[in-house]
Amino acid sequence: MTAHALDTLGPFKVPWLTGERRVRVYVPRPLAPGARLPVLYMFDGQNIFDDGPSFCGGWHLHETAAALAARGRTMPVIVGIDHGGPRRIDELSPFRCRMSRGQLPRLITWMRKTLMPRIQLDYPVRSDLAGTAIGGASLGGLAALHTHHRHPDLFGAALVMSPSLWLARGKMFRELGKHGRPWTTRIYLDAGAKEPRMLRDAARLADELHRRGHGAHDLLWRPDPQGRHGEACWRRRAPAALEFLFSPDHARERAA
Repeated sequence: MTAHALDTLGPFKVPWLTGERRVRVYVPRPLAPGARLPVLYMFDGQNIFDDGPSFCGGWHLHETAAALAARGRTMPVIVGIDHGGPRRIDELSPFRCRMSRGQLPRLITWMRKTLMPRIQLDYPVRSDLAGTAIGGASLGGLAALHTHHRHPDLFGAALVMSPSLWLARGKMFRELGKHGRPWTTRIYLDAGAKEPRMLRDAARLADELHRRGHGAHDLLWRPDPQGRHGEACWRRRAPAALEFLFSPDHARERAA
């Protein structure tokens, strides 16, 4: 396997969700014998790696991880989970509302019961909370934020880019009040100035997380003055996100 090789698993049928989907897995190389790496589960897997499966270009997140690993940074196994197609908004929304059936709990149940045990069995990943993260952008960012707070027993970190906090009339802000601060937590949060609604809501979220006790060690809020709502900007911001979540000492050194 080369440094940029991807394994493709599936297609899987997720109970109660529309359509089959594939899962792509990247393992940083070279890997020391017996090493166990952190793991990052990413929503919208069609967009996470190469351009081919995506209608709007990929993040090339495996290439970013490979470049950082070559510089001595700790990088995760990356698991990209395809969305189900035209009903994407249903399966990535945690809330039932006019726009969505709110089926994210069904996707997370499948991940917990089927996907995560397989990844832990077949790949050299850690199983502790600090080494298990969930991530995404837009609706995927909202899904990651909600999942981290709703399932602190599964995911100890979240990569949250341009989250769709407007969904269901901003219900995510009310949901935060129902859940305590996760006992293991690290959150990367960003949004761009050229997506003003996302930026305003993300800044409000950052303030709320600070009030809930997050500090510089476990929250990185990165407003992007040139950022738009799209894969190109999320790809550009990905190195800072990966370094903060998985090589925090290096990230703090670079910011100093």
